Amino acid sequence: MKLITILFLCSRLLPGLAQESSQEIDCNDQDVFKAVDTALKKHNSGNKADNQFVLYRVTEVTRTDNPDIFYSLKYQIKEGDCPFQSNITWQDCDYKDSTQAATGECTATVAKRGNMKFSVATQICLITPAEGPVVTAQYDCLGCVHPISTTSPDLEPVLRHAIQHFNKNTNHSHLFDLKEVKRAQRQVVAGWNYEITYSIAQTNCSKEKFPFLTPDCKSLSHGDIGECTDKAHVDLQLRIASFLQECDLYPGEDFVQPPIRLCLGCPQPIPVDSPELEEPLNHSIAKLNAENNGTFYFKIDTVKKATVQVVAGKKYSIVFIARETTCSKGSNKELIKSCEVNRHGLILNCDADVYVVPWEEKIYPTVNCHSLGQTSLMKRPPGFSPFRSVQVMKTEEKTTRHVRFCEYKGQPQEAGAEPAPQGEVNLPAESPQLAQ
Repeated sequence: MKLITILFLCSRLLPGLAQESSQEIDCNDQDVFKAVDTALKKHNSGNKADNQFVLYRVTEVTRTDNPDIFYSLKYQIKEGDCPFQSNITWQDCDYKDSTQAATGECTATVAKRGNMKFSVATQICLITPAEGPVVTAQYDCLGCVHPISTTSPDLEPVLRHAIQHFNKNTNHSHLFDLKEVKRAQRQVVAGWNYEITYSIAQTNCSKEKFPFLTPDCKSLSHGDIGECTDKAHVDLQLRIASFLQECDLYPGEDFVQPPIRLCLGCPQPIPVDSPELEEPLNHSIAKLNAENNGTFYFKIDTVKKATVQVVAGKKYSIVFIARETTCSKGSNKELIKSCEVNRHGLILNCDADVYVVPWEEKIYPTVNCHSLGQTSLMKRPPGFSPFRSVQVMKTEEKTTRHVRFCEYKGQPQEAGAEPAPQGEVNLPAESPQLAQ
């Protein structure tokens, strides 16, 4: 069998959306290789009817200590010439001819336990056959926490209970109804653990006249709104055995007292859906996309709160959630309305300060963002050599080590091929870095 030559290049982290000290891990760190090897073998083991896949390139690596070590990986694969039944490891396989080989990209989370054992927590692979549509292969481990679709029917009984719980246990004069489910995750235990984040909106039904929601209860466009995060355990009999709810309420325009005059240097709250925020928000997201080195544009998903104060002009302070879209900077000159949110993309929590000086017709935005849920390396844009990545602020209550951006290219070593250029390393098929 021919050996697979693994070529790699590295680049250091560049300044990004936030500043913090980072500890680099060399590209030759054997734990990175072991994590990728474990993930690829897990994928191949579930692909028993076809040939094994062979590593082509690792494009993203993130390490998080919490307290176990987790590697978040993104890597590309190509179909090899070794059938699954051959019991040959993928390192000893050649690639199939490119016209006949399927290709794929996998996103995986691999845990390194205290006993130095690597295990795959989650993995999703998008496989493109040589001729045909994309096929998705997904692996979930029992007992691990996984994100689930916000439209999953499994969420309905939990959300119904959540709205009833909120309306029963708050002193607000009106009933609230579900507005939008933002995020949801589930864990299989002796039953199921759910964690759901969603928004609620005030309806026109007062508690005095309506003991519970009816079809006549409609959400008010300018009523009070709230954002809740609930944790629920559903037992094997599909009963909600335990429930914990945390909600933040924000006043709406319909229930604001007479307008408050702005005083110099005094920030005043402003409704998050106020038309006055449109221009500051447009400049904020434009500033974020200009300073972000990622491949894809971000768009504003939710405005959480906003204030305005009179200074030399006006200063807007806005907190918002931005989500990665499917529109790449290489294909679009700017963010457009048709850009859709990538539900598997990065989510950022952002603070923006926007100074508006009307008499100068100038606007000065500054934006600071950090990732929600993990510290990640954003995908690099085209046209930068050799690579670049952007650092995002670390998550609270976690210790994160930044991994130097590494890319690995694998290809068969042809007979009589020229030796690898200087700076590239050939790894033998039985390299201990890829051993279990």
